[in-house]
Amino acid sequence: MSKRALDLVLASLGIVLLAPLWAVMGLLIKLDSPGPVFYRQARVGQQGRVFMIIKFRTMHHGAAEHVGTSQLTLDSDPRITRVGRWLRQTKLDEFAQLINVVCGHMSLVGPRPEVPRYVAYYPASLRDKILSVRPGITDPASLAYRHESRALSQAEDPEQAYIHQVLPAKLALAAHYIDHATLLDDFKLIATTLRSMVVR
Repeated sequence: MSKRALDLVLASLGIVLLAPLWAVMGLLIKLDSPGPVFYRQARVGQQGRVFMIIKFRTMHHGAAEHVGTSQLTLDSDPRITRVGRWLRQTKLDEFAQLINVVCGHMSLVGPRPEVPRYVAYYPASLRDKILSVRPGITDPASLAYRHESRALSQAEDPEQAYIHQVLPAKLALAAHYIDHATLLDDFKLIATTLRSMVVR
């Protein structure tokens, strides 16, 4: 089975099985604060094509547009709603990206897609490699930096810490994944990701 076929089968199955949970999450989001259930943001995908990533909304409606120059979200961010904080902690907000997988923008496993602002900091030696594959919902860097927002909250300058420390490390992990990944590795990463959501 090809990687794309695996993505389509598992993502479609996931959407069907998670539909009841999605309905509950959507209701909680609507009850907690006015606005849409889903949030869309421009990300850079395969071959540098920009697409709109889909997440369950975790911020007050319209608040995400008021981020200044930084596009990082820290644990202490006042824009995050009560339900949104829980969704972020459990990573349930990311499940909406199964729609992106079905549409072909993303894969289940692959380098996490960045916003254009931070793709500009990709070194030339890695840029083409990282953007040669479909970005994913999870990858080794996602697991290694699962608590990234918490750690960045403690940095003196969170954005500089992200650009000069976190981003290079994540790109190195992504490049290693691209060079060595197999479908078996993808299954293992999916299983590890799901397990990390349950065992916190």
